[in-house]
Amino acid sequence: MFDFLEGYDLLGAFWVTVQLAVYSALGSLIWGTLLAGMRVSPVPLMRGFGTTYVNVVRNIPLTVIILFTSLGLFQTLSVTLGAEDFETINFRLAVLGLIAYTSAFVCEALRSGINTVPTGQAEAARALGLSFTQVLRMIILPQAFRSVVNPLANVLIALTKNTTVAAAIGVLEAANLMKTMIEAEAQLIMISAVFAFGFICLTLPTGLILGWVSKKVAVKR
Repeated sequence: MFDFLEGYDLLGAFWVTVQLAVYSALGSLIWGTLLAGMRVSPVPLMRGFGTTYVNVVRNIPLTVIILFTSLGLFQTLSVTLGAEDFETINFRLAVLGLIAYTSAFVCEALRSGINTVPTGQAEAARALGLSFTQVLRMIILPQAFRSVVNPLANVLIALTKNTTVAAAIGVLEAANLMKTMIEAEAQLIMISAVFAFGFICLTLPTGLILGWVSKKVAVKR
C-alpha cells in the first residue's frame, strides 16, 4: 500500500522541517521580544522602528521574503551566512526569512501580554529607581510571557506550517519532497495524506503541550 514511499527519505525531509521550525522559533522569540521592547519603549526612535517593522513585515507575503533572501541577499549581495555549500546556504537563508517574518507576530502576541500587566507595577518599580530595561526584564516580561503562551503556541504552529515555503528556494524539507513525489508517482491522494499526517504529528502535540503549560503558568489576577 505504501510502496510508493520506497526510495524517498521521508524522515530526513521531515527532520529538515523540524530543524527549520526549531531554529526559526528560537530566533523569532529573541527578535520578537526585542521588537516588543522597542514598541513599548519611551524612546520615540526605537518605538517608531518597532512599529514600522511590524506593520511592514506583517503585510509582506512570506514567499516574497523567502525569495528575497535567496535572490536579493545571496545571488545579488553574495550573503552566505558563513556557509559554503548551496544546500546549507539555502537552509540558513530560509531560517533568516522565517525569523524576519514570524518575529513580527511574536512581537504583537507579546505586546498584548505586556498590556495585561497592571501599569501600577511598572510605576512602583520606576519609583524604586529601576530603569526601563530593568522594569521590562524583571517585572513586565516574566508576567507577559506567562499570559501569552497560547498565542505564542499558535504562532509556533503557523511557523511549522510556513516552513513549506522554504521549498521555493530549494530547501530539501517536507514540501519539497512532496512536490518531487507527486511529479514522479501516480499516488496524489496517498502522498498528500502521508504528508498531511506528518504535519499533524508535528503540530498537534505542540498545541496540546503548550496548552497544558499555559494552564500551569497562567497569572491569576
